Amino acid sequence: MNDLKKIKGVAVLAAKKAGKELIKRYKSFNRNTVKLKAHHEILTQADLASEKIILSEIRKNFPDHRILSEEDGMSGTNGNYLWIIDPLDGSTNFSMHNPLWCVSIGVACKNEVVIGVIYAPILNEIFIAEKGKGTFLNGKKIKVSGHTEKALHTFCHGRSQKEIKRALRYYRHQKLRELDCRQMGSAALELAYVASGRTESILIPGTNPWDVAAGVLLVREAGGKVTNFKGKRWDIKEKDILASNGKVHQMILKIVKKI
Repeated sequence: MNDLKKIKGVAVLAAKKAGKELIKRYKSFNRNTVKLKAHHEILTQADLASEKIILSEIRKNFPDHRILSEEDGMSGTNGNYLWIIDPLDGSTNFSMHNPLWCVSIGVACKNEVVIGVIYAPILNEIFIAEKGKGTFLNGKKIKVSGHTEKALHTFCHGRSQKEIKRALRYYRHQKLRELDCRQMGSAALELAYVASGRTESILIPGTNPWDVAAGVLLVREAGGKVTNFKGKRWDIKEKDILASNGKVHQMILKIVKKI
């Protein structure tokens, strides 16, 4: 068994195990248990339980791999492989019993994402990509849309006031031109939706690698395009990200320059 095949298998297993635990907690979730992280971001016991399951699976199978997780930070110092994890992307959605949340697991080799798994348990959808082998939704190969007219756009933003204001200027520009643009509350899922052709783009000023690493590979392997706001190929060190079906990419980059 080659490295990537085993890594992909463990990533899928970890995502599904974490998802099973999250479903149980989602059904009985009480918002009174919510704590706030820095910048008013929600942290629930569900995040931590999911992370524990994922980290356990990785360390059991790949004790020498590095791990970057939203809640636990960076661990490990050896090896070329880096696991990039968001144990619960869309915590606010989760807290209000909105099903648009997911587990996101990306694996990079020498800063290039080579495995991406996004699992939305309530929707019963698992998106899987391996570099050079395409993107799959529940076992069926998917691709980005070909739409340019009546395109559906999404956006998210980082924590700073500057990033929030930039995202709001983008939203205002799109909405005033009768273009559909909305914030769904889970960057990972929004990337998966671009990959599956449900939407045409996602723009995020000030992202974190755990929010987007897996989704970036989904989009690329589905035939889409992912860059920073200057049109340069995105990598895990970049803060700003635009992912699209490729057809609307230049149009959006032009808008970003204006705002």
